[in-house]
Amino acid sequence: MADGRYAGASVLVTGAQGFIGSWLAERLLGEGARVVVPRRDVPAESRFRLDGLESRCDVVEADVLDHQALVRIVNEYEVGTVFHLAAQTIVGTANRSPLSTFETNVRGTYNLLEACRAVEGPVERIVVASSDKAYGEHEELPYAEDFALQPRYPYDVSKACTDMIARSYAATYDMPVAVTRLANVYGGGDFNFSRVVPDTARALLKGDRPVVRSDGTPERDFIYVEDAVEAYLAVADSLERAELRGRAWNAGAGEPVQVIEIVRRLIAASGRELEPDIQGEGTPHGEIDRQYLDSTAIREELGWSPTWDLERGLRETYAWYERALG
Repeated sequence: MADGRYAGASVLVTGAQGFIGSWLAERLLGEGARVVVPRRDVPAESRFRLDGLESRCDVVEADVLDHQALVRIVNEYEVGTVFHLAAQTIVGTANRSPLSTFETNVRGTYNLLEACRAVEGPVERIVVASSDKAYGEHEELPYAEDFALQPRYPYDVSKACTDMIARSYAATYDMPVAVTRLANVYGGGDFNFSRVVPDTARALLKGDRPVVRSDGTPERDFIYVEDAVEAYLAVADSLERAELRGRAWNAGAGEPVQVIEIVRRLIAASGRELEPDIQGEGTPHGEIDRQYLDSTAIREELGWSPTWDLERGLRETYAWYERALG
């Protein structure tokens, strides 16, 4: 067994079949954790399966909407640490299907927190994934943690609710809960092809021009998935200090990058000579035009900062898709 900070620990990771969750589960396994994964659906394509993580985790058939199932898992597996990443994460899907998005993202969160509150035993750390989208749109940039949460669209609203519910459990019940508000995360293993990075990588592997569904000017803050995992672990570590319970932590690169720039850099990483196919005008409805995060707090108080620059991260990302899809 690996000798890491989680050696021998039982860690619940909801959403481990998803993109970021699979990387977090892999890191925890590498540190010797017993990783417990509740599963509702079995996606046809997932890094969790492709990279051999499924066979190394305790996979439990359970839905985060089933409170009693979550109580059983936390009790029977003697869970000490929880990372709650399970969510409906696609903005377009949320706009089309707000009910299922609210059910999964909001009800799923309070079900899990209630399960942790109900059990007898040391649930010592609970990290809940919010999002930079919870802030909504502000004229002032970058977004700091003390900015108001003022979302308008279904996905953004669902993450703001998740965020506030999680922090309310820390304040009301003195539970060891903290919230992450991450920038746009990219890397290998993201099979949500409505997102710009995996969609561009897939197009390039086919020899097709990458399609840009906006005019290319919307700006986002991007961090590589391994940096995102380090942010989750740093926030979990912070919960050893009672005074940091209930905090929300931004984690981003701290500078906005235009969508068209991401596409062009991926084209360069692929070595192909193709021009983007820009099909949109302005920012798609239901999305925010310009966002990036102030990560001063997590850098100065928890010692986290991104170590992957965009060029290196996109090169590694393209290489993953080349192996998986090529």
